[in-house]
Amino acid sequence: MAYETWGELNAERSNAILIFAGLSPSAHAASSAEDPSDGWWEDMIGPGLPLDSDQFHIICVNSLGSCFGSTGPASIDPATGEMYRLGFPVLTLEDVAEAAYQVVCKLGIEQLHTVIGCSMGGMSGLAYCVNHPGAARNFISISSATRAEPFSIAVRSLQREIIRSDPKWNSGNYDVDDPPLIGQRLARKLGMMTYRSPEEWIQRFGRQRTTATDETVNDPFSIRFSVEAYLENHANKFSGGFDPNCYLYLSRASDLFDLAEHGGSLESGFKRLDLQRALVIGVTTDILFPLRQQQELAAGLAAVVLDTRLIELDCIRGHDSFLVDMDAFRPVICDFFEGDCD
Repeated sequence: MAYETWGELNAERSNAILIFAGLSPSAHAASSAEDPSDGWWEDMIGPGLPLDSDQFHIICVNSLGSCFGSTGPASIDPATGEMYRLGFPVLTLEDVAEAAYQVVCKLGIEQLHTVIGCSMGGMSGLAYCVNHPGAARNFISISSATRAEPFSIAVRSLQREIIRSDPKWNSGNYDVDDPPLIGQRLARKLGMMTYRSPEEWIQRFGRQRTTATDETVNDPFSIRFSVEAYLENHANKFSGGFDPNCYLYLSRASDLFDLAEHGGSLESGFKRLDLQRALVIGVTTDILFPLRQQQELAAGLAAVVLDTRLIELDCIRGHDSFLVDMDAFRPVICDFFEGDCD
């Protein structure tokens, strides 16, 4: 398991915060002396920030099954000396949670101050708290849910089909130096269409056109709108940087999670929790994990956790708001920690 930490563990080992990321980020949530490059939650972690490294010991794990240091389909199987590829076992978010639990235990931490999960990480965090009642005092879920709805399952299913339809995928036995980039690019474009909101794109792009180049002037189907160029840019940045098989495994794990499977119903699943406080944050324009799912999660938590808060943010950037709209999210996270940051 790959993980990064910020801040010091106190003498009582009671100030640790565990972060579960979404599907594609690594454990590098913020810069550090070891790696000064910006992390994916750079404006949330550090001295004086909502996750105050002067006060907390913050841990971010790279999900089991990912390709940024933790064991996954792209790792070497010690039994064969070859990559696991599709020989990797079926992965669930409960597996992701359990691997993180083992990291926390190895660090000598018996109880976390807070578990935080964003997007897929919110479901992983929920699995952590359900399978290990009392192992965390508090839980924060950001743009996540108790389970995936048919729309998000359908989107991810199509993304996986697009990758597997690329001839270079070769039943998972692709050349790592020549991966199925076309499939990855198209899958990423579809994903970006669910990560942001139509409202943002109307404001940001409208019907703005791009300038034709020598390569595209004679192609009637080339990129001509700014929103097309935006999707192309994001797809090119992502493709080749994330292992395709790892993507498939984590995508499927997101579909498989269902809190109701912990006891036979959502109510039974919630009853397994042992938390002091919970915070659920949703965004009005999120179409991947819509606000009704945040409301369902908060209602279930409120039945068993006396101090449960639901915050509905009117951000325009959809599901990705927790990554890009820090002005909206920082005060909410800061308030949860009861004035622990300035």
